[in-house]
Order: sequence, then structure tokens, then C-alpha cells
Amino acid sequence: MSLRSPIGRVLGYGAAKEGVGHWWSQRVTSVALVILGLWFVTALVRLPDLSYALVTAWLAQPVNAVLMTLLVATTVYHSKLGVQVVVEDYVTTAGTKVVTMLVLNFLHVALGALGIFAILKIAFGASA
Repeated sequence: MSLRSPIGRVLGYGAAKEGVGHWWSQRVTSVALVILGLWFVTALVRLPDLSYALVTAWLAQPVNAVLMTLLVATTVYHSKLGVQVVVEDYVTTAGTKVVTMLVLNFLHVALGALGIFAILKIAFGASA
């Protein structure tokens, strides 16, 4: 028999004894997405029109290209973190969980690479 209180016995022991870093990553990326999302919407609203030529010229500016790259990378990473939580919570079979996480990680990397490649292609010219 222990003299420790129930809270004293469980203090510091989560279900997997980890997860705080994941939780903080989700919160930090959420804040970054709010800031970058506000920048993106504000920048697009300030454009006279949303024609292809004007938007690509806007995106070719260095500051806009860098911020857009950060927006895409942060969005993909935040999505990966969220999907990981869903898979960990709702996929019960270990093998299926591993395969699902592998496929989703590859999908997120591919989407991020495609988005960043598109931004860089516009920023550095369509000669590539």
C-alpha cells in the first residue's frame, strides 16, 4: 500500500510518457499559420485584380516568395501533425497504423515539395 495520493502517483506519466513536444509544435504552427494567413489574405485583397499575370508578378517578388514558401511549409507540417494524431487515435492495428503513417508522411512531403517547387519556379522565372 502506498501513502502517495492518486495525483502523486500519476503526475508526470502521460499515456506514452511523451507528447508535449508534439502538442507545442501544433500550437506554434497554428500561431504561424494565423500570422501567415492574415498576411496572405491581406496581400491578395490589396491587389487590384487577381489575374494570372498580376498574381505571378506579385509572387515573383522575393519577400512574397519567401513568405509564401513559409506558408506552404507550415501548412503541410501542421497538417502532418494533425493527421498523425488522428491515425494514432483511431487506427488500432499496429501494422495498418505504420503503413498509414508512412503513406501519409510521403504524401505530405510530396505535397510540400510540389508547392514549394511551384513557388520557386514562379519566383525564379518559368525557364526551368
